[in-house]
Amino acid sequence: MNFPIALFNRPNPNKFLAALSPFMAVFLTLIIGGLIFAFMGKDPFYSMYVVCIEPLQTLRGWGELGVKMTPLILCALGLLVCYRANVWNIGAEGQLIVGALAGGVVALQAGPDQSQLYMIWVLLAAMAGGALYGAIVAWLKDKCNANEILVSLMLVYIAELFLSWAVQSPLRDPQGLGFPQSPMFETAASLPIMIPGTRLHWGVALVCLALFGVWLIMSKMFIGFQVRVSGMAPKAAAYAGFSNRAMIYFVLLLSGALAGLAGVIEITGPIGQLTPKISPGYGFAAIIVAFVARLKPLNTVPAAFIMALFYLGGELAQSRLGTPAALTGVFQGLLLFCIMVCDSFVFFKFKWLGFSHKKEVAP
Repeated sequence: MNFPIALFNRPNPNKFLAALSPFMAVFLTLIIGGLIFAFMGKDPFYSMYVVCIEPLQTLRGWGELGVKMTPLILCALGLLVCYRANVWNIGAEGQLIVGALAGGVVALQAGPDQSQLYMIWVLLAAMAGGALYGAIVAWLKDKCNANEILVSLMLVYIAELFLSWAVQSPLRDPQGLGFPQSPMFETAASLPIMIPGTRLHWGVALVCLALFGVWLIMSKMFIGFQVRVSGMAPKAAAYAGFSNRAMIYFVLLLSGALAGLAGVIEITGPIGQLTPKISPGYGFAAIIVAFVARLKPLNTVPAAFIMALFYLGGELAQSRLGTPAALTGVFQGLLLFCIMVCDSFVFFKFKWLGFSHKKEVAP
């Protein structure tokens, strides 16, 4: 039996509704979230206040929001470039971890008398580590025609296990009482605090540079045009002489480098050392950020704001309301589901075909 409903592309989607769709998705996420709290026996209004408003009432809360937005934006910027080229990198989390590990190894070599300029080497090492890990995906896709979704995802677990081994063996702090963690980084290999009284660090400045750089590449440079054409019309790109192989390597190396930068900012900023768990899933959450941002660089800022707010609100809900830790993931999944539903109504039209019909080809 064929499915009775078919989707057809709208030739001219309403631009106002297209712009309104992300806001409607956020609104629906909050409504459904309130209903979830009600089913859990919690006051939905107070619960949503704890999740969405309370984290923003203090300067420290805003600082924490900036700390969590930083890796989300960096990972999302790399992912949106991949997705624009129709290369489905799902492994930003693994590239973040490898970048953090590479940068952490260099950071551990810093002495107490080292200049703050040493931080440049730490950042470059992290970006190189993340780019090389992304290059593994590109090489396997190029040489073996391997599916980049599966390869990049499986490499995440390899990166996690490798980090766990590193902090329990060669990089373990000999004075750490047996805990699986590296020594604390020296001042020269740590990001300075931007606003006293918060944990907000100067990694935010690097995010601004990355935002400008990716916007410049995608909007003003020829390589960005090649990325967009390769994603939208591969045959046209091949006819124009654009190398598909070059695009695969370019987007995956760029994505890996940005994810690696996100990882090293996390360990040299709020964490201050290498530990077995340096990310609560920023690389996976960045996938949602990229799609909520409609694969546009500047839109990643408000999208990451919402996602970071869910992280903070979920942590507060655990302590104030006794909710499970999985609540953050529920809100993130709801946001992705709602944006997909809203976009479906904007960019597609539904047609009832009935239960007994011949297969119809969508135009």
